Amino acid sequence: MINDALDLPAWRSALQRDGRVQVPDFLQADAADRLRECLERDVPWTLALRDGEGPRTLDAAAYGAMDEAARMAMYARTAASARGQAGDAGYRFAYDSYMMVSAYQQGRDPGLLLHRLLEVFNSPQYIAFAQALSGDARIRRVNAQATRYRPGQFLRRHTDIDSREGRLYAYVLNLAPHWEADWGGLLQFIDDAGQVVDTFLPRANSLSLFAVPTGHAVSLVAPWAGNDRLAITGWWQL
Repeated sequence: MINDALDLPAWRSALQRDGRVQVPDFLQADAADRLRECLERDVPWTLALRDGEGPRTLDAAAYGAMDEAARMAMYARTAASARGQAGDAGYRFAYDSYMMVSAYQQGRDPGLLLHRLLEVFNSPQYIAFAQALSGDARIRRVNAQATRYRPGQFLRRHTDIDSREGRLYAYVLNLAPHWEADWGGLLQFIDDAGQVVDTFLPRANSLSLFAVPTGHAVSLVAPWAGNDRLAITGWWQL
């Protein structure tokens, strides 16, 4: 599944030097294609939303019943609720999600390829790979969710810190077949002064990996975006 040609020492050195790295051609090509097709065709997407009332999830049935105008209005209201709110008070997001761990534990959607992926991610072989890529022997488990960003969706600045979960590194396995910079949906790294210090384009079959805590955001996806921004995201954890 993982590309055998990855230069682990080089990517590990870059991660340890910069606190972030994007590894191209992460999966074998056929594995990347199968996962992309799963996200495009098979996932019963929910909406992950955080507005002025706090975080919540709109289930797949209710979300799927909404027409485009209603969905776009909901995204816009969520974004508008952050206006004038500083720091954590302005933390907002709206994106499509499939929570892989809870779905697996609850036995939902049997046969979905993502269940097998979660097993691979938590296998001894993959944990050893994560330790080798990061140079961090503390990694013991992998959390994962599928994500889909469409026009009007976004994720505002945050750091991913959560002492309850023992998050060590955040990752984004990018699966959109093509992405252009002016489509939005960019992974932006933001320092304590509020400045963008680096930006990762969601390049097909790349792994974006960065240490927790790190300030970052996913920029608003533009109306003219030609694809959905598809990815598997989560954390390598204690």
